[in-house]
Amino acid sequence: MTKNLVYDIHDRPTFSKILVFAFQQLLAIMAATIAVPAIVGNGMSASAALFGAGVGTLVYQLFTKFRSPVFLGSSFAFIGSMSAAFAGAISVSVGYLGLLIGAACAGLVYVVIALVVKFVGVGWINKLMPAAVIGPTVAIIGLSLAGAAVKDVFSYGPTDGNGAFIMTSNIWISFICAIVTLIVVILCSTYGKKMTKLIPFIIGILAGYFVAMIFTVIGYVAGIDTLRIIDFSVFQALVADGVNINTFVAVPEFSFLEAFKGVKDFDLSYLATVAVAYTPVAFVVFAEHIADHKNLSSIIEKDLLEDPGLHRTLLGDGVGSMVGAFFGGCPNTTYGESVGCVAITRNASIATITTTAIIAILISFVSPFVAFLDSIPGCVMGGVCITLYGFIAVSGLKMIQKVDLEDNANLFTVSVILIAGIGGMSMAIGKVTITSIACALILGIIVNVLLNKFKKTNKADENSKGDEQ
Repeated sequence: MTKNLVYDIHDRPTFSKILVFAFQQLLAIMAATIAVPAIVGNGMSASAALFGAGVGTLVYQLFTKFRSPVFLGSSFAFIGSMSAAFAGAISVSVGYLGLLIGAACAGLVYVVIALVVKFVGVGWINKLMPAAVIGPTVAIIGLSLAGAAVKDVFSYGPTDGNGAFIMTSNIWISFICAIVTLIVVILCSTYGKKMTKLIPFIIGILAGYFVAMIFTVIGYVAGIDTLRIIDFSVFQALVADGVNINTFVAVPEFSFLEAFKGVKDFDLSYLATVAVAYTPVAFVVFAEHIADHKNLSSIIEKDLLEDPGLHRTLLGDGVGSMVGAFFGGCPNTTYGESVGCVAITRNASIATITTTAIIAILISFVSPFVAFLDSIPGCVMGGVCITLYGFIAVSGLKMIQKVDLEDNANLFTVSVILIAGIGGMSMAIGKVTITSIACALILGIIVNVLLNKFKKTNKADENSKGDEQ
């Protein structure tokens, strides 16, 4: 076991502990996973996306031989591609078919890259992306999410139809709920004993939910709308048609069921549209895949690019994405929230991640539980996300500690990546959007390669002059 971990990759806590740890992981990834289908719309199911994320994670674990402790959730990078699939379809059913085909195109990109890495190795990646490049890139993954966390702090329960929480008019109430959540998470993680230290998110969310519940009850009793932080309409929807089997158990609306209805209306021109929308994005997400696994490697003190190998993590991510999209419509990706949860709790047990995936699959059928997760206010999740995203940023900064910043080549590389990433440098090429993280990474690689190339050239010239003298 590494000195920084309470549970290493192959450690297996007791069954009761695993269930609690898995529930915590689920809370960490839940909001983002179900947000993607809400943003894309067109009747996409949040419970189906959760089911797809669980299945995709199990596929990823199989390909990585159960050695990489991270959960796969709905990818935000493909939101534009998914919207384009619906926009170019002649019917909603064809649009769903486009989601499946697009995910297959993106997954195949990962498979091809994985085969290249298998035969060529990862040495070129380590040279192309040293700590001076990966460190600041990981940092901006967390920093780029800072605005989203702060926005959630000043929001409450219902979503606006685009997957975002609605901003509250009484910011002090939501702020209090967020701060209570944040402080409880920090205290449990820092000073907690035994299990308390290992489940800070569960305790923090329950504490924040309890405070929000108090304000909400007062709001209903006093007739003050701004105090109603928790949205109970998600529970009311369960009994809208009376109490029946769907009140307790409901089969998610899987994407493939709707997609098969559109096969008869499919044409090759639409295939080209979907392929163009998805394939380039896969190359962009590939860069983020490496950054996530480099970050996770530094946390668990094992190089995942070597063992189980980048080719296996890529295959797991690619095939897991295809399988996840088959059920939920959303391509999957490794989640920074999951990595942050591992870093804070120091629990890297694969058994926890695997159990999380199984629970995600099972609860997608349990209506009351899905309703409870939906009812967690945005301000409570904002308090949690401040710590999650902050830990991702700090993990990247810790990598930079090993970099010699007295060397201008390293100094300018780190500077360029940080400013481009934090500044939100993103570019759109047709229907493909290169995210700020990808732009910063690409720019950093170019600067690093150029400066080190010139450094070697100058050193060679100096050596030749010394020999002549």
